[in-house]
Amino acid sequence: MPQNKTPEKTGYKPGQIPSLNLGQVLRHEGRLLLVATQFLTRLPVPRLNDYQPHWLHQSSRHFPAVGLLVGLLCAGVFWLASLLFSPLVAAVASTAFGIRITGAFHEDGLADTCDGLGGGLTKERALTIMKDSRLGTFGTLGLVLALLLKVSLLAAMPLPLALAALVVGHSGSRLMCISLIALLPYGGEIEHAKAKPMAQQLTPAQGLMGAGWVLLALLPVWLWLPEAGISLAPWHWLLPLGLALVATDYMRRLMKRRLGGYTGDGLGATQQLS
Repeated sequence: MPQNKTPEKTGYKPGQIPSLNLGQVLRHEGRLLLVATQFLTRLPVPRLNDYQPHWLHQSSRHFPAVGLLVGLLCAGVFWLASLLFSPLVAAVASTAFGIRITGAFHEDGLADTCDGLGGGLTKERALTIMKDSRLGTFGTLGLVLALLLKVSLLAAMPLPLALAALVVGHSGSRLMCISLIALLPYGGEIEHAKAKPMAQQLTPAQGLMGAGWVLLALLPVWLWLPEAGISLAPWHWLLPLGLALVATDYMRRLMKRRLGGYTGDGLGATQQLS
C-alpha cells in the first residue's frame, strides 16, 4: 500500500463510521471499496496516494462487495465456457479464473489452517505451522477436497443456478468470513500479522453494511431465476444459508478453542467452507 504522506482530514477513527456530509462519506466509502479490492484481489485499482493504515480494517465491511464483483466475473467465465464445453470444463475454468484474480488468497488460508490445526497440538505450534509457506499433507488434502467439491457441485447444477450460486456464494461467503471479526478477538501474534490493521473487531454498523452488499447480490438473482426457468422453494434458499452458518460457527468454535480467536488464514478457511 502507498505510504501516508499527506493524510486527508476525514474525521474517521479506526473501526468507526463518522458523522460527515454525504459527499465526504461516499468518497471515503469509495476509497475503502478500492482498498478492499486491492487487498482481496489482483484486479487493477487506482493508486491511493493518501492511504491510511486503519482504512484496511474499515474496508472489511466492503469484502462482500468484492465477493460480488468476483462472483459476477466468475459467472461470466462459466457462461462463456459453457457455450463451448461441458459443464465440468466450465466449472473448472470458472474456478481457475477465480483463483487467478484473487491470487488464491482464501485457498491459501484454507491450506494453512488445515496444516496448522491438523499438525499443531498447541496454539504456538499451530501458529508457527500456519506461518510456514510450505504446504503440508493436511493442507494439500483440504485444498484438493474443497476444489473437487466446488467444481463437482457447480458442474451438477443447471446453468442458471450455477451462475446464481457463484454470484451469491462469493458475496455471502465473505460476509460469513468477516462476521468472525465481530465475534472473536484476534488470536494470532499481531506483530507477525500479515495485515496488522485487520486485527480489530468489526462494529455492528460495519457488519450491517456488509450484509447490505449480500442483499444487493441476492435480490436480482432471486428475481431473475424464475425468468430463467428455475423455480426454487423456500427451503432451497434456506438450506445453503443454514449450511454456511454451520460452517462459519464450526470455524468460530474451532479457532476459539485452538487459537483463542481468529487469524487471517482462519478467515480465508471460513470463506472457503461457507
